[in-house]
Amino acid sequence: MKKKLLAVLMAATMVSSLVACGNSAAPAAETTDTQATETTVEEAAPAETAEATEAAEPAADATFMKVAMVTDYGDITDQSFNQSTYEACKAFGEANGVDFTYYKPEGDSDAERVAMIDKAVADGYNVVVMPGYAFAGAIKETADMYPDVKFVALDVSEYDLEGDESDFNNETFANVFSAVYQEELPGYMAGYAAVKMGFTKLGFLGGMAVPAVIRYGYGFVQGADAAAAELGTDVEINYAYGNQFYGDSDITAAMDTWYQGGTEVVFACGGGIFTSAGEAAAKVGGKVIGVDVDQKATIDGMFGDGITVTSAMKGLQATVNTLLSAIRDGQWDSYAGKIQTLGLVSADDMSLNYVGLPSSTVWTDGFTEADYNALVADMVNGKITVSNDSSAEQPSATTAKINFQGNIK
Repeated sequence: MKKKLLAVLMAATMVSSLVACGNSAAPAAETTDTQATETTVEEAAPAETAEATEAAEPAADATFMKVAMVTDYGDITDQSFNQSTYEACKAFGEANGVDFTYYKPEGDSDAERVAMIDKAVADGYNVVVMPGYAFAGAIKETADMYPDVKFVALDVSEYDLEGDESDFNNETFANVFSAVYQEELPGYMAGYAAVKMGFTKLGFLGGMAVPAVIRYGYGFVQGADAAAAELGTDVEINYAYGNQFYGDSDITAAMDTWYQGGTEVVFACGGGIFTSAGEAAAKVGGKVIGVDVDQKATIDGMFGDGITVTSAMKGLQATVNTLLSAIRDGQWDSYAGKIQTLGLVSADDMSLNYVGLPSSTVWTDGFTEADYNALVADMVNGKITVSNDSSAEQPSATTAKINFQGNIK
């Protein structure tokens, strides 16, 4: 299957990316609103990460490549999609002697993202990497305009591109590849782990109620519900969206209410919105679950050691490395025009899987690393199934009690 083919190609880079996303060195400070930094390397620099090492093999001539990343509405210090994508592109550039820069739109609109793509192409960049569903409109406007540019999109689904007219045939523009992820799977793992760790009062704080965030949340509820049923434990879940992908005083106030009302751990799912959960948790000794990348170092660094118990992750860096390596090695045609969904493919080798929990998870007697491996095996083998249906207005559970609060703001 196409997904398994991509899995094999990505396997070599996955081990480090699944555990190191939140521990990478901070990127250089941006210098302008539209173009912050550029790496032009005469020869491959020593690899700083396993991803860079793998990206440098084989030693192919990559001088024809010029890679640009365009951020969405955040920046490269968001400890999430932008930062992970930036770090992967930068490491690839340094390891392969490839020119790399990134562009930051002046605001959050299709027009401003298109303007940065236009600028990247005008500046001679022929590979454009775009993190997040917000690029759907920009892709539709620019892909046909620049047929010689290779576009790599992360988490831009066919529905994002086509809406209700989508035929779900996993095809996109001829010069675009997009990787999407089964968010419901790591969401389930995080919810299941939290209850097995002994938490009975949980919270889910989503960013905006877009399909990817909803799948994370509904998976989280399913996992917590399953663990509650296994243990015969009463579990309560507060569930809400912040209606934005960053924390602020209003969302922190809502999280204060949750934690002070007994919530023990919150799955903060949406870019920088973790700051509100972390700030509130720190006041009462609460806990946080990170998202997309291993956020333990970031959240603990900001709010105190031990606050982050785990993170529900996607292999963003591995995806970037695989696609840039494929372009370098003349294999772009194997990916162009496709949308591929990445999830679990191995019950035995965790490094082959593109979603999961990090090794930095705070393992307990109730949920050990062996328990996690068994959980993954059951999911891969079909013993445990997780629904990816995000059409319901709110999540449901059979054992756990859900307090659905809609949008906080």
